[in-house]
Amino acid sequence: MARTVGRLTALKVSRRLPPGMYSDGGGLYLQVTGDAGRSWLYRYSLHGKAREMGLGSLSAVGLAEARVAAAECKRLLQNGIDPIQERKARRQRGALEAAKAITFEQAAERYIAAHKPAWSNAKHRDQWVNTLATYAAPVIGKLSVQAIDTALVLKVVEPIWTTKPETASRVRQRIEVILDWARAQELREGENPARWRGHLDHILPQRAKVRRVKHHAALPYPEAFEFITALREQKGISARALEFTVLTAARTGDTTGATWREINWAEKTWVIPAGRMKARKEHRVPLCARALAILRQMQPLRHGDDLECFVFPGGKYGRPLSNMAMTEVLQRMNRRQITVHGFRSTFRDWAAEETDHPREVAEMALAHAIGDDVEAAYRRGDLFEKRRRLMNEWEAWCTTKPRAHGATVVPLRHRK
Repeated sequence: MARTVGRLTALKVSRRLPPGMYSDGGGLYLQVTGDAGRSWLYRYSLHGKAREMGLGSLSAVGLAEARVAAAECKRLLQNGIDPIQERKARRQRGALEAAKAITFEQAAERYIAAHKPAWSNAKHRDQWVNTLATYAAPVIGKLSVQAIDTALVLKVVEPIWTTKPETASRVRQRIEVILDWARAQELREGENPARWRGHLDHILPQRAKVRRVKHHAALPYPEAFEFITALREQKGISARALEFTVLTAARTGDTTGATWREINWAEKTWVIPAGRMKARKEHRVPLCARALAILRQMQPLRHGDDLECFVFPGGKYGRPLSNMAMTEVLQRMNRRQITVHGFRSTFRDWAAEETDHPREVAEMALAHAIGDDVEAAYRRGDLFEKRRRLMNEWEAWCTTKPRAHGATVVPLRHRK
């Protein structure tokens, strides 16, 4: 009777064989594709579908080892397990075991390094690094990403959830993002223990119920003239930067990062490139007369014709003004109750209460996205000339003394 298994011998497989498939029986084959091409295959059928599984090259796997591997495949099939899927799962388990050497701290470093080119400014990156170093690292920084569970995430965020809800929420989000990254890299498996919806929202109170959202303290717009008058008496680059920020309704980082290349004198325009904008979209700012005058005051500080110089330079050569410089001006003026960012709210309140300019004009002046996708599709322009009129009126409001009580006042919204 012909042998059904063990048909091959060590001597036969060592000899030079013509290309073809040589069966050892039991689904094990030696595949010869040329002088150097010899490898083992295990052929089987599962759910009526023929499949082939490579077992390695002859140079790495001998006949005896190939038979052992084929026997293991047969055993798995008898238990209803696909050998290919089992090998894939085994490799994944091996990768997870290797991941035990990758700590959360290391995963965070790799995630930040990979994504920081897409972040709009260095401040955002610093916030990522600092919040994780302060709150997450002491608890889970040295643990493997696979070891982090719900209890550990809660150990990080619960102590600050009610006292620092905004910070706690950001820390939780960042832990969730890093663990998702680790799972995508096959360094972790299972559900994300930092997930909010359907998980931590059943454990922790809603942030809105813990503490009301704290908006940036803003100057009431009727006090704008008084404030700007006092501000113009302040000396120094920081004071001029703050005045420029108020008159352009810009963000702090937009002003401190401004370079002379962004200033178009002919068109009286400040063009902030997409890479510096929060929305990653270029923003054109119409410059009023006083804003242009401030720029002319800054020109003597420029280094020759270098367009990359900062308009509002910091104390060190080649560095911009500090993010806190304008806040320090407010402190010197005993205006600690308001913030630099709050002047954007001052401008927005004034535009709504004292002018007839459409809402979208004011929103675009603040570089806010307007409406839904449909509305945005119909309004592809940036309403620039309308925004220029709005900003000129804002300058007039800030620099013109209000009329005495009892005088006839014609609100801007009624002007022809």
